[in-house]
Amino acid sequence: MDLLPRIGITATGSYLPQQTVTSRQLQGEVAAGAGLPLPDGMFEKATGIRTRHFARDDEYASTLGLGAARRALAARGIGPGDVDLLLFASASRDVCEPATAHLVQAELGSRAHALDVSNACNSFLNGIDTARAMILAGRARRALVVTGETPSRAMRRDPSGLAEFRDGFAGYTFGDGGAAVVVERVERGGILDIETETASEHWEVGGIPGGGSRHPRGDEWSYFRGGGKELRGVFERIGADILTRVATRTGFGWDAYARVLVHQVTLPYLERFVELTGVPADKLVVTVPELGNLASATIGVQLDRTISELEPGERVLMVGLGGGVSLMTMVWEKS
Repeated sequence: MDLLPRIGITATGSYLPQQTVTSRQLQGEVAAGAGLPLPDGMFEKATGIRTRHFARDDEYASTLGLGAARRALAARGIGPGDVDLLLFASASRDVCEPATAHLVQAELGSRAHALDVSNACNSFLNGIDTARAMILAGRARRALVVTGETPSRAMRRDPSGLAEFRDGFAGYTFGDGGAAVVVERVERGGILDIETETASEHWEVGGIPGGGSRHPRGDEWSYFRGGGKELRGVFERIGADILTRVATRTGFGWDAYARVLVHQVTLPYLERFVELTGVPADKLVVTVPELGNLASATIGVQLDRTISELEPGERVLMVGLGGGVSLMTMVWEKS
């Protein structure tokens, strides 16, 4: 007999801006802006990313999140007024204040309790976990968790030289997109397990320094900077333990999952994940060659793309990796 009500994901939605940019186009722009003679096809060869979607100048994090939110509500067959908690869970935001959740809600037309949840590329999974906790606490009945990611805004398109180019190279993996889920009580299945691991001493490895009290002004601080190799090294050192704990606690091996959704930065990094963990490659939903690194929207887009293929009772393991540094897993069973 379950001691707690079951809380699950009952609908999903995703949204991609129409503008697409190839790695060749992006490399050409950066090379011209920096005056650097970059090897032909360097961006694609290094990352495995062929294309990505970029928001237009008049599209924002809230725009992408709103598009995904409307699709999630439509998939559930409910309207904005049927939601009493709205979480905008994203690394991107429209403004520093107020919470971008209010900008989404104003356009959506809901009247829910609205707030932001932010934890780099783990924001969306943290948002789902927070929604679950608030429903279990009796503070909400049905939640809409939304992310809208526009990390392309943080790309340095015209580095002043080789040093700046290298410092910002991880930013050239980014693509823009939005995702949303409805979270509420379910009769069976639902979110079965959640695990986290943090190594906050590595918070300086990568990120966007500007917009806070340390660097409140100046475009110089608004670009993504940091070492992809350093982040990868941290994840590899601490990542295996979290997966071992989940397997031990749940008793689930890889064969227990219909799909394994993993945050994807580059194709080589994803291949390294498969090598280290032993996850069957055919259980992955590979999006990075087509969409790039969607930050916290990555797993939400993957889930939306695969949910219609899942049968009730089938399980999904979600594995999130975020700057800070944090790792997060979520085991979900379709109701």
